[in-house]
Amino acid sequence: MARTPKSNRAVKPIRPNEVGKLRENGIPDAAFEAFNELITKNFTGSSAIIKTKDVVKLMIEKGLNQNDIYDNGWLDVENVYRAAGWNVVYDKPGYNEAYDAYFEFKRRSRAD
Repeated sequence: MARTPKSNRAVKPIRPNEVGKLRENGIPDAAFEAFNELITKNFTGSSAIIKTKDVVKLMIEKGLNQNDIYDNGWLDVENVYRAAGWNVVYDKPGYNEAYDAYFEFKRRSRAD
């Protein structure tokens, strides 16, 4: 029977509370710039709605590759913006529905 060698591991399993920060660090600045610009442009005083196609277009204009955007999950920003104080909802059409997928960023109330 083989024995498991002792190890002083430099790499440890990731903790659930570490995922968000590591995920955020993997998203390029250009992606956050695109979201921030569109939030600012579409903000009504309490919320902003951003169509997915619009943020992807702006990310591409900022030099990102469309395949990389989707393959690397650079649109998965909800938790990062929640941590920054927003209520974020992502909505996309279900089966037999036809509308553009979008993010809604709402100002978090003081009670949240």
